[in-house]
Parts: sequence; C-alpha cells; structure tokens
Amino acid sequence: MRPDVPTLVEGIRSGRRAAVSQAITLVESSRPQHRELARELLTALADGGHGAGGREVVRVGISGVPGVGKSTFIESLGTRLTSAGHRVGVLAVDPSSVRTGGSVLGDKTRMGRLATDPQAFIRPSPSAGTLGGVARATVQAMAVLEAASYDVVLVETVGVGQSEVTVAGMVDTFLFLTLARTGDQLQGIKKGILEIADVIAVNKADGDREAEARVAARDLAGALRMVRGMEEWAPPVVTCSGLTDVGVDDLWERVLAHRAHLGGDGLARKRAEQQLDFTWAMVRDELDQRLRHSPAVRAVRDEVRAAVLAGELPATVAADRILAAYDQGRTAPA
Repeated sequence: MRPDVPTLVEGIRSGRRAAVSQAITLVESSRPQHRELARELLTALADGGHGAGGREVVRVGISGVPGVGKSTFIESLGTRLTSAGHRVGVLAVDPSSVRTGGSVLGDKTRMGRLATDPQAFIRPSPSAGTLGGVARATVQAMAVLEAASYDVVLVETVGVGQSEVTVAGMVDTFLFLTLARTGDQLQGIKKGILEIADVIAVNKADGDREAEARVAARDLAGALRMVRGMEEWAPPVVTCSGLTDVGVDDLWERVLAHRAHLGGDGLARKRAEQQLDFTWAMVRDELDQRLRHSPAVRAVRDEVRAAVLAGELPATVAADRILAAYDQGRTAPA
C-alpha cells in the first residue's frame, strides 16, 4: 500500500514511533517509487522548520575495535541522556546487515533497557550493500529522527574500514572506542581512524583493567600527537566503563567540548560541507540505481559477465560496453 506522505509527516512530528519506523523503512528502500516518496517526505519535513522540537541536535558517530563493548556503552550513555531529558535516536550502520541481519539484531537485544525507553529509538540502518547506500539511508534516517524531536542522534558503525570514514562525514563529532591490552593497540588501530577521531575512549576501564586502560590512554595520546601534530583541536583520550557507567559523563562532556570548539559558525560550515558531500553521494547512488535498473544494461549484462569470467573480455572493455548500452538505452526512442 502506498504510504500517505502528509499522514506520515504528521505522525513523525507528533513523535509516533510507528510513523518514524515506517518513514525510515521508506527512506531506506531502493525501489524507484519509494525513492520518489522518500524525497517528497523529506522535503515536507524540511519545510516544516526546525527539528528536535526547536532544540539543537547533537550528532555523534561511534565506532570501535571488535569486542570493545559499543552496545553496552551506547546503552549506558543513552539512558543517562534520556534521564537528563534528551530524546535519543540510535542508528546502527551495518554494511552486511542486508545479507545477515545478525549484528544489528544482536545490538538491539543487548541494548534492552534503551530499546524499551520511551525517550529512545534504536534502528538498524542497512547500506543496501554499498557505501553510497550507507550515506543515503543513514543521513535520511537522521533527518526523520530529528523531525520527530530526537535531539541526540548516535550513529554506530561496526568498524569495517571505509564505513567509519563515511559515518564521520555525516556527524558533528566522531568518537572512537578502543581497549587496553589488545596486543598491538597502537599498530592495530589504523592511522586513518586516528586522523578522523575527535574523541577517543579506552572502554572497559573497570576492576583490574582500570590501570591498564590508563596506560593505554596515555600511549594513545602520544600516538595522536605524532599523527595529528599541533592541530587546533587535540582529540582527548579518556577512559570509561560502559558496564559500570564510570567516566561516561566525562566522555559526554568531551563531546560537548568538541562542539563548543567548533562554535556555531564552525558547526554550520561543517554541516554545509557534509550536505555538499551528501549531494554527490546521492548523485552517485542514483546513477548506480539507474544503471542497475536499465533494460539496455540487463540485455547485455549476462553476456558481458560470461565473457569477463571466461577471460575473453578485459574489465575496461566490459565497463565501456555496459556504459555504452546504458547510454543507448537513454537515447533510444520510446
């Protein structure tokens, strides 16, 4: 059944969870008719004025090494924020979720308290198999949450390389979680992560691991000075425990300090640049969809695939043949 956009907009602005869920499903869809409705919906939401009930929205990306305890930490942070009067939306970006669904569902299960909190909303944000899909689905889902008066949006990525860079390009502050005693904690953390992180936290700093966490934080701070040099913003490295809630408030203060460092003009400039990047991501994603759905491309796809697999056609020639078929399909008379 075709969603009724005005009814959906009214439901989102009223904060109805069912409407928010339906809207996010719509903006994530790759079906051409759904994409048109999604654009209509997002235009209507944008025309309605400020989201989050007029409050400034805080957008935070969160990533971390495997086993770092992201779900426990997000639940700890999220419940503290809702207790303080915030409405918290969590988007779990998982480029593999279209095929497995496992990690996202596991995250929601592990965030049991936050998932049932009426002031919170947790949602997987699958990429539809491409990083362009990550950008489109997640940025648009963020817009829906903000229109529904969620004033803190946490975007979690499973940490599969390029997806972290993609998420960092759609939030105000990028938080990286790591652990002490990961064996090669400095070598094991990609230089690229240290270059994009705004705040770093060594999690699970509780019990016997607290002292080790502090040593790891000190080592990471030294590594950051080498990687980042004398930048205006020196990313703080702190310790925390999502399990015991120790250091979570301090970590949130560091996030807010980063926003204060950006200032109103800096934040506006950063978001404007992100919108421009998102514009081109949308263009690339739309072209990819048009290519996939082109009848002319479908007509040659199997032949080209067989020729490439048989070693009869170089990839460059195969790509040219597919693009030529697409161009001919666009210019062919109806």
